[in-house]
Amino acid sequence: MTDGLKILIIGGYGVFGGRIVALLEDEPKLTLFVAGRSIALATNFARSRNTAAARLIPIAFDRSGDVAGQLLAIRPDIVVDAGGPFQVYGDPRYRVVDACLAHNVNYLDLADGSDFVAGIGAFNDRAKGAGLYILSGVSSFPVLTAAAVRRLAVGMTKVKAIRGGIAPSPYAGVGENVIRAIAGYAGRPIRRKRNGVFCDGYPLTEHLRYSIAPPGRVPLHNKMFSLVDVPDLQALTALWPEADEIWMGAAPVPEALHRMLAALAWLVRVRLVPTLSPIAPLMHFMTNHVRWGEHRGGMFVEVEGTAASGARLKRAWHLIAEGNDGPLIPAMAVEAIVRNALHGLSPPAGARAAVRDLELDAYERLFGARTISTGIRGDDTSGTASLYASILGEAWRDLPPEIRDMHDVGKTATAEGRARAERGRSVLARIAATIIGFPPTNLDVPVRVQFDAANGVETWTRTFGSDCFRSRQFAGSGRSEHLLCERFGALTFAMALVVSAGRLLLVLRRWTIFGLPLPMWLCPRSESYESAEQGRFNFHVRISHPLTGVIIQYDGWLIRTGVARAAQNNLVGEVGLEPTKA
Repeated sequence: MTDGLKILIIGGYGVFGGRIVALLEDEPKLTLFVAGRSIALATNFARSRNTAAARLIPIAFDRSGDVAGQLLAIRPDIVVDAGGPFQVYGDPRYRVVDACLAHNVNYLDLADGSDFVAGIGAFNDRAKGAGLYILSGVSSFPVLTAAAVRRLAVGMTKVKAIRGGIAPSPYAGVGENVIRAIAGYAGRPIRRKRNGVFCDGYPLTEHLRYSIAPPGRVPLHNKMFSLVDVPDLQALTALWPEADEIWMGAAPVPEALHRMLAALAWLVRVRLVPTLSPIAPLMHFMTNHVRWGEHRGGMFVEVEGTAASGARLKRAWHLIAEGNDGPLIPAMAVEAIVRNALHGLSPPAGARAAVRDLELDAYERLFGARTISTGIRGDDTSGTASLYASILGEAWRDLPPEIRDMHDVGKTATAEGRARAERGRSVLARIAATIIGFPPTNLDVPVRVQFDAANGVETWTRTFGSDCFRSRQFAGSGRSEHLLCERFGALTFAMALVVSAGRLLLVLRRWTIFGLPLPMWLCPRSESYESAEQGRFNFHVRISHPLTGVIIQYDGWLIRTGVARAAQNNLVGEVGLEPTKA
């Protein structure tokens, strides 16, 4: 345990530096030097953090000036370089590192350039000799990705492929230096591994689509990820040299803007223009002003490998952050290392990419204080799990047993119970309910559900009294991946299975007609959930639309056929409904 630490944050009032301050300012043992070229901006930023427990000191610091002299005047314990862009750092490239080694100061940076991070190892002997840690790339790429790969690779004898991506919220705010870096490398060749050999990759012109979906949470919408130049392309190769492919991407939004950027990157790739750097200011303006969609961000890391038996395995770690918590994640590696150092747990001496200095559990402790959800999906049991279990993954075990039992369908199953059903009163609501086949209004009606499963599709036949309607449920694919799809005739609704407070919520995310996507603002509103009360399965469904009002609302309970009739009658007596006469 130390009495305190002095941290110099270069770019301390910028996007990433400011987030580091926000994460550390609650620690009274820290003195944070908010540094940058403008003392006025540094002062204004420090004054704005008027609830900080740490001591915030604004200072002028020019990274292109006399770095050694400025360090001598401050004498920090740790320098954090949150400036950038590290792809075009300028010569001498490692002048801050040199100054730190010369004056016995530990060093961290948030470098996102693969070559810059790879080159930090040249200082390893000097750092070890001085007893200092010099860590580069202390950010989501590659620290969090490496930690996730280690977690996913447990039980794998060989890692064959690593893929990952980050999907920022459209409201996250992107710094000018980040955009300058992207504009500088877009469409220009970078070194990456593919098919077991190193080759040229072309950022923003190579794409994949992916759905970030932590089990039991509302997923992000399926997104297009584009290859980016990040330290992982080389750092992860050093950790897993047997991997045939390493690919890392980003999914900036809105997608229309992303596609425009990809088209411009192709102009560079085919050498019609030399670089996108001249339009970096325009890119920065568009990124921070053309915004729509959910204020949520996410990240995924996917690993393919082999088990000891020779079986192929694929596992993926998913993360979703709500609101303003997402933008903090790239700075959390610095937070974790600084807090560890305060408790006397400094990283080992040496100069390196920080890919071995934090494990996933260190991140998870920080995530726990924020609205950040994570989870792992795998195909280890994909061929044996029921439909709902396969979609929910590890969240399946968080459901009450009554809900799990109801959805543990083999080839066929039935359940019986009682329900209340009430149709909407408007003409349009009644027409819509009739077209779908929803039951008529009845405040106490016997209900029977038959489940027939075949080839991954469950057919649900619901009978309310003498009226029945049928739907088919199946796991979504493509842009509906990790969603439960339910088809009523030509309409298909894709829903997220969300586990919350012992309930299973079905949250609408997409809908189509004859397979063609429809806008969500036209979609019916649905409030649907399942719960367990008094030892039995309960359901609640309410469907409405702004044009019609309530279309149908029904709720009730079910017991799988085969449960003792006496137990059913006891439950019926508790709520005052007549038992099903079947």
